[in-house]
This record gives sequence, C-alpha cells and structure tokens, in this order.
Amino acid sequence: MRTLLAVALACALLQGCSLREPMPAELDAEIPTLTPRASTYHDLVNMPKPKGLVVTALYGFRDQTGQYKPTPASSFSTSVTQGAASMLMDALQASGWFMVLEREGLQNLLTERKIIRASQQKNNTPANILAELPPLQAANIVMEGGIVAFDSNVRTGGEGARYLGIGVSSEYRVDQVTVSLRAVDVRSGQVLANVMTSKTIYSVARSAGVFKFIELKDLLEVEAGYTINEPAQLCVLSAIEAAVAHLIAQGIERRLWQAADQTALAESTLGKYLTH
Repeated sequence: MRTLLAVALACALLQGCSLREPMPAELDAEIPTLTPRASTYHDLVNMPKPKGLVVTALYGFRDQTGQYKPTPASSFSTSVTQGAASMLMDALQASGWFMVLEREGLQNLLTERKIIRASQQKNNTPANILAELPPLQAANIVMEGGIVAFDSNVRTGGEGARYLGIGVSSEYRVDQVTVSLRAVDVRSGQVLANVMTSKTIYSVARSAGVFKFIELKDLLEVEAGYTINEPAQLCVLSAIEAAVAHLIAQGIERRLWQAADQTALAESTLGKYLTH
C-alpha cells in the first residue's frame, strides 16, 4: 500500500511538472519570426504625428556597464547586448518623430561614395552612376547615451515543501538594466533633453522530486523541473523604447518640438509619458 501511494504521488508530481513549456528538442523546426515586442513598442508606433521630423544622428549606444556573465558560463561574454545602437535606431524610426541618419557605419558609407566618384571617371559608366552625388545631410541633434547599469540579483526568493522524501520547490531572481538617453543640439552642444529608464529581468525555476525507500533496498528517485529566463536583450529593447517615448514627451514639455495636433496629446499613448 505504501509503495502504491509513493508511486501515485510521484506520478502526480510529474504530471504537474508537465505543464512547463516544451524543450527545444521536443519541438518541431520553427521558422524565423519577427522579434516579439513589448507594450512600449506599441506606444511608440501609436504616437501622434509630429509637426515636423527631427533630423537625428546616432553614432553609437554603447554598453557602459562593464558587466560580464559569471563563470562557468563565460568570463568574456557580456551580460547585456552590444547591439543597443541598432535597437535605438529602430525605436527612433518606429516613433515617427525622427529622421535618423546613418552614422554608426559612416566609414562604410564614405567608402562607397568614393567608389561611386571613381566609377564616374571611367568610360562606359552606367547612367545611374553618372548622376551628380549630393552631399550628406547634416543633423540637428545627436543622440547620446548608453546602457549605464546592470544589477544582478536585485531580488531573490523562493518557496518549497518536502514530506517523506517527496517535495516541490520554486525559486525566482530579479535583475535590472538601466539605459540613459539624451538629445544634444549640434549647433551649441547643449543637452536639450535627458532621460533614464530601467527594466527588470525575471528568472523563475520550478522543480519537483521524490527520494524515498519503497522497500528495504529499493530506492525511488524522481526529479523534474524547468527554468524560464526573460531574454535580457528584449528587456534592453523595452527600456530603450521607453526612453525614446519619455524623450519625446520631455521635448514637447520643453517646447523643443511639437505635435501636429496638440489637442490629441492627452488622449494618445504619449499622454502617460507626460508629467503634467
């Protein structure tokens, strides 16, 4: 009777743990999909139209945390993404308020323009290359900043219970990433607006197990569990999107730029980023 009870409890634990997400090896091959976006992205794409686009240059958005993943994972792998500049460029364009100029790959752009000028001096040059090459457009403001902080184990905890060798447990961990974004006037070098946003990163682990002697020499041992880690790069992306939204709101409050319809600000998604 005790044997049947122990086996039944073990089956119940395994059935409860079967509610986890399937492992990659258990899934069929999936086709690539668009990156999932948080609510901050939908706030950006649904913002009111600006009175005019702000011509913006972005040279880079670096990782300034100096944080690396703990060993044994890798002592050379950083804790946050190194592609934050691409994320910021995507967020600026998604808002519809900025005309972003290519500056991170400026050297590649200048090299290609030199190749075009050299090609124009040759005979039998195609007509599409013979056209006069216009000068590069200048920006009104430069976006500066970066990922300024990554704090691990901001909050940790868990719970568990065990009875007669049968138990379940749950643990969680909270990390936090912080980004800083500022708009600088090209003509004067003055910082027009500056914002700082933070986003938490959640990790959860759940497990269940049985460790029990069924008979004198017969040991039943069963373990099952799973872990869910919120992708750090998506949290960085969400923090950057929130920073862009707050920067737009701060610029409106300081009369740096205007919306096409001032009456629609409070009713739009930008309303929750305004301080008044």
